[in-house]
Amino acid sequence: MKITLTGEESLRIEPVAGQLTIEAESPDQSYSPFHMLGSAVGMCTFAVLQSWASNRSVPVDDLRIDVSWDFVAGEHRLAMMNVKLTWPSLSAELWPRALRAANICGVHRTLTEGMEVTLEAPESQSPEIESPAVQESTHGIARSSRAVAQADGQPRPPGAP
Repeated sequence: MKITLTGEESLRIEPVAGQLTIEAESPDQSYSPFHMLGSAVGMCTFAVLQSWASNRSVPVDDLRIDVSWDFVAGEHRLAMMNVKLTWPSLSAELWPRALRAANICGVHRTLTEGMEVTLEAPESQSPEIESPAVQESTHGIARSSRAVAQADGQPRPPGAP
């Protein structure tokens, strides 16, 4: 497998023989945590499609997965991620089944359905800092309305950045 960084907000996954490689189109490009997240979604999608295809004797030699993302304006977090499948040898009649299989990817489902992430520092002498509770809203994931401690231990009012 080969992961190619195609931009600061995109990458491509292609099947190649040998070990997994990560390459950049430019020597000054680095593999960011967002590239890692995109790689996780793309590799998971590829693995699910490869398994689905092998059960139907469908080759995946020409399957290419392009993953791109956009940031929330003014914030260093993702607003959306797009996964584009290019598979020239796949017949038109199999595409709906392949897309259904691709949506089984556990990483994709985790990101779209949400999860709780906790941060622990057992040896820290600082007061416990809680992550805002995750709750669903009509606009996806929303922050809790309860006050949480800041790094200095003081409560942060609800809605404060």
